Amino acid sequence: MLIKVLKSKLHRARVTDAKLHYPGSIGVDENLMRAAGMVPYESVFVADLNNGNRLETYIVPAEPGSGKVAILGAAAQLVQPKDIVIIFSFALCTPEEAALLAPKVVVLDENNGIVKQP
Repeated sequence: MLIKVLKSKLHRARVTDAKLHYPGSIGVDENLMRAAGMVPYESVFVADLNNGNRLETYIVPAEPGSGKVAILGAAAQLVQPKDIVIIFSFALCTPEEAALLAPKVVVLDENNGIVKQP
């Protein structure tokens, strides 16, 4: 049996842009993705702390060092620039593997700079 467990998260990311007319996804500074162990086109879950909206999409890399967190596509109806979000990624693993998993939690400041990482 496989279970779904938290693999990593970008905690308190500030949304820098929202573009409605774009093939849907979330663009994230490639350095932030790397710090959290997220890979291009990976499925992610986004929770908006400003309005409680939650959505699932996939992540694409934005320019390294840019601090960008851009909501792209239909999700721009749910999340606005300056909103604070948590971006979660999950893994499917056996209960035995899950017992050994230590999620990577990357905490960000108001400019999407890394404050804390594993």
